Amino acid sequence: MHGKSKLLVVILAVMALALGAAVAWAGGYGKQKVVYHINSSDFKVIGGALRNIQNHINAVGEDKLDIVVVVHAGGHVMFRKDKTNPQIINKIKSLQKQGVKFRQCVTTLKRKKIRLGKDTVILTEADLVPSGVAEIAELQMKGYAYIKP
Repeated sequence: MHGKSKLLVVILAVMALALGAAVAWAGGYGKQKVVYHINSSDFKVIGGALRNIQNHINAVGEDKLDIVVVVHAGGHVMFRKDKTNPQIINKIKSLQKQGVKFRQCVTTLKRKKIRLGKDTVILTEADLVPSGVAEIAELQMKGYAYIKP
């Protein structure tokens, strides 16, 4: 083979590999069950976690995801009327519209004397779980992958 012919063969081989990788990637990710764990009162951490969740949905597709966000300890501030902010509330609402479920630990609310509805926003009775850590363990036993942003 001449120099130009060899170069053409190499270029075609590289293009074929790239095309093969693109076709394989087009299949994307399979169905995923994930539990995100938020227990920080730092709004930078909370905001970052909510961005991670949105990025996860964008990459996999909401139709292929079952995401549960379990909140306890300091994380409760994201639902507090006197602590949270409109950006966090809007992000939570947007994620809920995409099928993300939020679960708040009742033990935390009781310990902090936080009243559902009086002191909180967004949360309903259906969003409450007896224990955040027990909920995480239960979800992991049901096959949910654990992510701690």
